[in-house]
Amino acid sequence: MASELTTEGYISHHLTNLTCGKTPEGWTCNPYKVDQMGFWAFHVDSLLWSVLLGSIFILVFKMAMPKNLDSNSTPKGTQNFVEMCIEFVEDNVQSLFGSAKNPLIAPLALTVFAWILLMNLMDLVPVDFLPVLAGHIAYALFGYNEVTGSGVEWIKGPESLYFKVVPTTDPNITLGMAFAVFILTIYYSITVKGAKAFLAELTLHPFGKWLIPVNFVLEMVNFIAKPISLGLRLFGNLYAGEMIFILIALMLFFSSIPVGIMGFGLHLVWALFHILIVALQAFIFMALTIAYLAMAHETEEH
Repeated sequence: MASELTTEGYISHHLTNLTCGKTPEGWTCNPYKVDQMGFWAFHVDSLLWSVLLGSIFILVFKMAMPKNLDSNSTPKGTQNFVEMCIEFVEDNVQSLFGSAKNPLIAPLALTVFAWILLMNLMDLVPVDFLPVLAGHIAYALFGYNEVTGSGVEWIKGPESLYFKVVPTTDPNITLGMAFAVFILTIYYSITVKGAKAFLAELTLHPFGKWLIPVNFVLEMVNFIAKPISLGLRLFGNLYAGEMIFILIALMLFFSSIPVGIMGFGLHLVWALFHILIVALQAFIFMALTIAYLAMAHETEEH
């Protein structure tokens, strides 16, 4: 119950995902059976918000662009904003990707930037608003009734539902996107340079053909570190930002009135500063994606 909630429980509740998975008894979203789910466990809240925000990105950009493009017309409103985003991404692709040509890079960079930016912006929503709303909706629809025995057994109150709303604070999402970039990097390294040249990159640098095993180990560590650092950088910055919002919320709900007032002021200050982090992390992920794919298109002779 709310009266029994502690600071530790409050923090833990906000940092726990809604996880559904397969147990020996079947599929369930019971948070008390997460340790029985094994590999087939999904963070449903992260998947839901990432798909929803991705769909919003597609719809907004599709609706903003006119069906009949007229070079003499002046863009207005949302179309103007969308064209600004496209020009911003195109400028970065031209400066980072070099002379190589690939029609996939600009749309991919735009998708990465806009999608991550939308997911990051969810961190600016008050930490209790959407989780509490989702908890009350779940309890109203599926709450367990001890008298009749109806409903979902583990939903005994609004606080029974764990629901995170910032997908980029889930390492599964950020690392998934990073490894998708990693797969594209391998694909273009082989198709553009050829398998022989790609293997030469991994085995002949930096010490030449006489130390191929050493070269391979060093290059593989560097190669694998790229997607891991790409994903963890995004996750770490957003997770830290969310943690600060949660700690500020503790000042509002678990402290005296003067401390709560100070916490409200800190929340506004941190939210304004966090806007910079939200946009910067989306840009960094996009820029590194372009840079890694540009490296995959380099055709230097070995």
